[in-house]
Amino acid sequence: MQILTAIRERFRKVLQDLLSDPALVHSSLERIVPSRDPGLADYQANIAMPLQKVLGKPPLEIAQGVVDRLDLSDICQSVSVAGAGYINLRLAPSWLAEQLQRAYSDSRLGVTQVDPPKTIIIDYSSPNVAKPMHVGHIRSTVIGDAISKVLRFLGHNVITDNHLGDWGTQFGMIIYGYKHFCDQAAYQKHPVAELSRLYRKVQAISGYQEALVQVSKLEQAIEFAQRRLEQIQAKLAAAPADKKIAKELTSAERAVATAQDELQSNANKIADLQKDNLLMSESTTHPQIYEKVLAETARLHRGDEGNLKLWNEFLPNCREEIDTIYQRLNVQFDHWYGESFYHDMLNAVVEELFAKGLAVQSDGAVCVFFEGSEAPMIVQKQDGAYLYATTDLATAMFREREFSPDISLYVVDHRQGDHFRKLFSVLDKIGLDRTDFRHISFGTVMGTDGKPFKTRSGSTVGLESMLDEAVARAMEVVCNPDRLGGSGIQMDDQERLEIAETVGLGAIKYADLAHNRTSDYIFDMDKMVRLEGNTSAYIQYSYARIRSILRKAEEKGWKQVQWELSPMDLSQGSELALALHLVRFEEMLQQSMQDYTPNMITDYLYDLAKLYSSFYEQCSVLNSQSQAEGYSRLKLSSIVARTLKCGLELLGIGVVERM
Repeated sequence: MQILTAIRERFRKVLQDLLSDPALVHSSLERIVPSRDPGLADYQANIAMPLQKVLGKPPLEIAQGVVDRLDLSDICQSVSVAGAGYINLRLAPSWLAEQLQRAYSDSRLGVTQVDPPKTIIIDYSSPNVAKPMHVGHIRSTVIGDAISKVLRFLGHNVITDNHLGDWGTQFGMIIYGYKHFCDQAAYQKHPVAELSRLYRKVQAISGYQEALVQVSKLEQAIEFAQRRLEQIQAKLAAAPADKKIAKELTSAERAVATAQDELQSNANKIADLQKDNLLMSESTTHPQIYEKVLAETARLHRGDEGNLKLWNEFLPNCREEIDTIYQRLNVQFDHWYGESFYHDMLNAVVEELFAKGLAVQSDGAVCVFFEGSEAPMIVQKQDGAYLYATTDLATAMFREREFSPDISLYVVDHRQGDHFRKLFSVLDKIGLDRTDFRHISFGTVMGTDGKPFKTRSGSTVGLESMLDEAVARAMEVVCNPDRLGGSGIQMDDQERLEIAETVGLGAIKYADLAHNRTSDYIFDMDKMVRLEGNTSAYIQYSYARIRSILRKAEEKGWKQVQWELSPMDLSQGSELALALHLVRFEEMLQQSMQDYTPNMITDYLYDLAKLYSSFYEQCSVLNSQSQAEGYSRLKLSSIVARTLKCGLELLGIGVVERM
C-alpha cells in the first residue's frame, strides 16, 4: 500500500472545498511528506503557511480548519497542529499491524500493480561484441537491469534491448587484423581473445599513425594561438584599463597553454609507442592503416562475400563470450537487436530526414543542424557511410512501429549527453513526440587514486576478472574457516563457493547501485565485501540471521502454521519504527522510479537492516515474555526477511540462507 497516496487523498477532499485552483490543490498535496523527525510525527503537512495569502487567514487557523474537516481516524492515532501551522500525523499501531498482516499474506508484500501500466523500453549494457566486456560496462548493465526489474514488479510492460555494437569500423579493424596479423593457433583455441588482440593491434598502429599526422596540425594550432595572443597583448597595451580585453587576454593565454599541452601529450604518446619495435615495424609495412580499415568496413557494409563470411564466423563466438558474463550476473534481455539489424533501414532514415526538411548537405556529408549548437548531427559521411546517430534514429523508429512505447530509456554514460539531446530533438521533429525519451546517465567508475579505474598497466579492467576477484574476496571475508568455526557453522566446499559467488557478485552490483547514478564512485573491493556498513553483504547477513532465528523457532516447537495465524501486536517503539518502515516499501519503490534512482532502494534496505538490528537488541524474539508476543515478533521478523530478499532481488542480487 502507498500510505502517502492514501493520506493525500483524504487531504484532497478537504483542500478542494477550500481552494478553487486545482494547481494550488496539487502543490499543497506535494507538501505532505514523511516527517524528518520521527519523534514528532510519522508524516507532516506544511500546507497552511503557503496558503495564508490565498485564504487571508493566519496559518494556525488554516491548519486547524483543515484538521477539523479531515477524516483519518482509521489510519492515524493522532492528527495535530504544531508550531507555525504544521499538521503532524501519527499512524495508529493497529492500522500498521493490519497493513503488515496484509503484506505477510501477500506474495507481493502488499505492493499493488500500477493501473494502467505503461510500455517502457530500456536500452542498456550494449557492449561492442568484438571485445571482452570490461569494468566500463558494469554500470549500464547493473543500473539498467535493476530499473527493468523494479518497473516490471510495479506492473509496467517492460521491454529490454541489448543494442549490441556488432557492426561498423570496429569490425573493419578486426577483419583487417585477421587478414594480416592473425595467429591461427591462438584463434582456434580462444577466438575472442585473439580477435580482441587483433583489434588492439590495429587500433594501436592507427593511433600511432594518427599521432604523427597530428604533429603538424597541433604546431599550426599553437602558432595560430600565439599570434592571437600577441594581437590581444597589443590591444591591451593600447588600452590597459579595458576589462573586456583583459578577459580576452586570459582566454588567449589559456588557449596557448592548452595547445602546447596537447602537442606535448601527443609527443609523449608517440615516444611511448616508438618503444615497441614490433609496432614500429608493422606501422611501416602497413601505412595508412585506418584508410584500409575503412575500406574493409565499406566492403562489409556492401555485402562483400568474404568479409560477410568472416563477420558471420566471428559474431557467434563473441556473443557466446558476452552471454557467459550475463548468465553469471543473472541478467537477461528480451531482445538483442544489434547495429547490424538496422543497417538496411539507414538509407530510409536519411530520406525521411530530407523529406521532413531536417537534413542538409554540408561539405559532402548529410547533417542535421541545431539552433544554438555549432556541431551538427552527421547522419551520412562524404563516402556514404552511416554513423551511430543514424542507427539510433533507425532504432527509435523501429521500436515505435513494433512496440508503441510510452517511455524509452537509454542507460548510457553521461559523456553521451549531447548526442542524446540532439537525438531526442530530431525524434520529436520527425513525429515521435508521443514517446517520452530519456537519457538515464551515469558517472564513471573511479579507482582509489581518484582516476578512472584501470589496471596497474593502465589498461581497462576486464569484467570477468573483476567478478572472479570479488568472489575470491567474499570467500576470504565471509566463508573463511575461522569465522565459520567461531559461529559454529559447518559448510562443505560447494556451499562455501555458492555463498561466495552470491556475496561477491552482489557486492559489485550493490556498490554501484548504492551511489546516485549520476555521480562518479570509487571502486574499492575491500569495502564492498565488508559485513558492516552499507554493503550488500551486511544486508545478506541480516537476511540469513533472520532465517536462522526462524529455523530456531521451529526447533523450539513454534511452528510457522501457528504463529502465522496469530495477531500482530506493535507495542514497543522499535517494533513501531520497524513496522512503519516496512509499510513504506511500495511508496519507496514508486519514488525510486520517478527519476530512476536505484540508490533509494539500497538506502531503504540498509535502513531496514539497521532497524531490525535495533529491534532485535531491544525485543526478545525467541525468549519473549509470552507465546503471543513471540508469535507476533516472529511474523514481524518474517516480513523483514521477505522484504530484504525482495528488495535485493529487484536489484539483481541474491540471498543465502546462512552466512
